[in-house]
Amino acid sequence: MLKYILTGLFAFFAISIFSQSIKKQQAYNQIPAVYSNIVPDSLGNLYFNDAKLTEKHTFYTLSNIRIQPEGTEKGILFDFKNKDFYGTIYYGLFPKQLPVYPELVFFKKSVKIRDGKTEIDISGLGGKYDIAGWEETGKAMLGYRIVNSFGRIIYDGRIRVEGNGPFTIGLSIIEGPFVTRVTDNEVYISFMTNKPCNPFVEANGHEYRSMSRMGNPLGDVKHEIKVDHLKPDSVYTYVVHFGDYTETYSFKTAPKPGDRAPFVFAYTSDSRAGSGGGERDIYGTNGYIMKKMAVLALANDASFFQFTGDMINGYSSNVGETNLEYANWKRNIEPFWHYIPFYIGMGNHEVVTSVFDDSSKYGVSIDKFPFNKKSGEKIFSENFVNPDNGPISEDGAPYDPQPDKTNFPPYKETVYYYTYGNTAMVVLNSNYWYSVNADKIPEIGGNPHGYIMDNQLHWLEQTIDKLDNDLNIDHIFVTIHTPAFPNGGHSGNDMWYNGNNNIRPTVAGEPVKKGIIQRRDEFLNILINKSKKVVALLAGDEHNYSRMKITNKTVIYPDNYHGKKLKVSRSLWQLTNGSAGAPYYGQEQLPWSSSVEMFSTQYALMLFYINGDKIRLKVINPDTMELIEDIDLIK
Repeated sequence: MLKYILTGLFAFFAISIFSQSIKKQQAYNQIPAVYSNIVPDSLGNLYFNDAKLTEKHTFYTLSNIRIQPEGTEKGILFDFKNKDFYGTIYYGLFPKQLPVYPELVFFKKSVKIRDGKTEIDISGLGGKYDIAGWEETGKAMLGYRIVNSFGRIIYDGRIRVEGNGPFTIGLSIIEGPFVTRVTDNEVYISFMTNKPCNPFVEANGHEYRSMSRMGNPLGDVKHEIKVDHLKPDSVYTYVVHFGDYTETYSFKTAPKPGDRAPFVFAYTSDSRAGSGGGERDIYGTNGYIMKKMAVLALANDASFFQFTGDMINGYSSNVGETNLEYANWKRNIEPFWHYIPFYIGMGNHEVVTSVFDDSSKYGVSIDKFPFNKKSGEKIFSENFVNPDNGPISEDGAPYDPQPDKTNFPPYKETVYYYTYGNTAMVVLNSNYWYSVNADKIPEIGGNPHGYIMDNQLHWLEQTIDKLDNDLNIDHIFVTIHTPAFPNGGHSGNDMWYNGNNNIRPTVAGEPVKKGIIQRRDEFLNILINKSKKVVALLAGDEHNYSRMKITNKTVIYPDNYHGKKLKVSRSLWQLTNGSAGAPYYGQEQLPWSSSVEMFSTQYALMLFYINGDKIRLKVINPDTMELIEDIDLIK
């Protein structure tokens, strides 16, 4: 008998050891080769030094909040599947004939969320309150706002309801449609539905259909539809057909390349949640100010809107929470995005993190892996539709530890360029493969805030050369989240780090050759000395507006700097605008402060008036309509 017991125990321990060995090997295989000092234990848990890899657990994720409600006899039931969730839902109907910019007006009543459930009584929205005409047609679009028990706005949604009681949930566009990737002969229309379907867009007398990504005959819920064979500089009505429903909006194509007719574009950044409560913090974003930014842009006939980074609070290790914040940002400006394109760049707050809990306040945070599924870059690209003409990744760079394998995150739709008439916009990513803790980078690896890595810099140089030699292009703007010269709030990082050139990426345990000041100079050399057409560097990160002219007289180095110094052959504007709602920063005194010609802590939207070879800049506070400044950048 003892023999059998011992044999069984031996087999049990052998299986257990084998299982632990498998888990440990699987964990090893998860670790990107570009990181260092990350090791698994026998259970497959990952550690950096003694800090364990953790992930934030929160109920506030997009899948938990943007649920599919259920029809009932009197209305619709929201069941969040969480008995600890308490709050309020405010709601109302959209009018039967949607206005040009569809926005919800809340009904005078609300419902309480108790034990994770609540029901909206549609029948109470009859008679004089039935602006949707549901009593006659049996169809209505309901808008709703979810607020938690602390009064924080969590999400604004909309859903189509069918029936006169009992009610059912109809096919609905729950995000979009958005006008994206506009050229002189095509645009993309992107949107999301609550159920799989095969929608199409009607425009220019043709039907343009969405292709199912997986060949599913039922269709998809995410849709990107290319509308092509269009004429330059022309306004088109487009109708989105989905099931029995349609929504109608319009877009305008870009002028033909090289057209010198006047146009306007808008720029800002940094709309993450501000202080003050209410719509200044719609779970991760300042909806109050960002909506005013969009309204002001359209009121000034902006042809497109460039937004470069820090739209959300971010810095989450939970992908679902990041997706919820992105959804809130998009919803705030959605009524205006139906008509003009918003081009989005990535900032540091868009990072999605793998966090090692070392008992400090935030832990040790690096870009989340696996990179092709969960990195900040991948999640960003899944949420936005930008041009796809940038570099692939940092794979193949001299510091790549495994040239035959994919080791770095993708650049897809975080680095790109586009043109409009005689103007080009080059969008960069200064938070690629971002490791939050600069002091830990030498140990664990990653890229510090503000550093442009080799492959992206090489792509930039090639792109600027191409545009500089394009006879159709008169003006080039380069936009990146981090300014080359911080002026208020970020002197300790961006492309400066208090003048510390030792700051640089570390790849697979080896620091790269160039430090942050050297890389800044190489970046500026491309913009200033290798181009005659780059007008301005458009940046953000600092929550203020500043206009600075970089010249050969601008002091750009710390005292006793012994490295090679940049020769500035011509002037370049640095225009920093991180004034879209994040908490403000005041001005700091730095070596180049005498070159700063304007500084303001007001909310600010920049409007560029392009007229042939002339450029005029107007900066306006969208909250008060105060003119901050009006200046000719090129007379």
